Amino acid sequence: MNTRQAIKGKALVTGASTGIGAIYADRLAKRGHDLILVARNADQLGALAAQISESTGRSVEVVVADLSRREQLLKVENILRTDANISMLVNNAGSSKNRPFAESTADELEEMIALNVVALTRLSLAAVKGFMKHGSGILVNIGSGVILMPEVANEVYGGSKAFALNFTRNIAAQLEPHGIQVQVVLPGAVMTEAWARSGTDVNLVPEGAMMTAGDLVDASLTALDQKEVVTFPSLQDVSGWVAMEDARAALIPQIFQGKPATRYA
Repeated sequence: MNTRQAIKGKALVTGASTGIGAIYADRLAKRGHDLILVARNADQLGALAAQISESTGRSVEVVVADLSRREQLLKVENILRTDANISMLVNNAGSSKNRPFAESTADELEEMIALNVVALTRLSLAAVKGFMKHGSGILVNIGSGVILMPEVANEVYGGSKAFALNFTRNIAAQLEPHGIQVQVVLPGAVMTEAWARSGTDVNLVPEGAMMTAGDLVDASLTALDQKEVVTFPSLQDVSGWVAMEDARAALIPQIFQGKPATRYA
């Protein structure tokens, strides 16, 4: 089946006003989707919607919402539950703070979890319930390559992106028999406004290691067409990831044993 023909309808993109989300919106409109764009900044969202609608002729709806706030999250959930024309959800909205754990506030960490974990989970569920009725649909969750370096990344941000990976892989296996495609995208360093918002010095990134948001989205959509579940857009040689997965699988029977390891005797 041709993927480009199968994914028409409306695509709802969160965190859509700038960066990765804005590029997804542009590319999906060019692929033939009408759009529902969700973000907090009404002015940026409106300007993007007008530009995309003018350049592509697609219908673009705007929903101003802060998904870390429950009542606003529920508003977007309801759209996913009730609009039968939605065929794709891109969970791109996310938050990061570059501050040591002991110097953080409980409220800012909770807000990060609310956006990166709770909103992603609830919106995924709302979308999937609709997809199940039609026997088709696409769910894309944006994770991060920081899952591979938990000692370095912000502890809550890295943990939330590890959740996105494990969550997505699990439901991908559940939903494939129902005609629903699921993908998690794990970027490395990407040039977006998120660096400034998180308080991270972009100059710390090694020269040549930063990808543009356009290249990231284009690679990720190609991977989606190829039916990838886990996508590292900048990973040239996948053998390292395959070896890591093989090693993980080999550990499973060793962990599920009824006696302590001899080193603990």
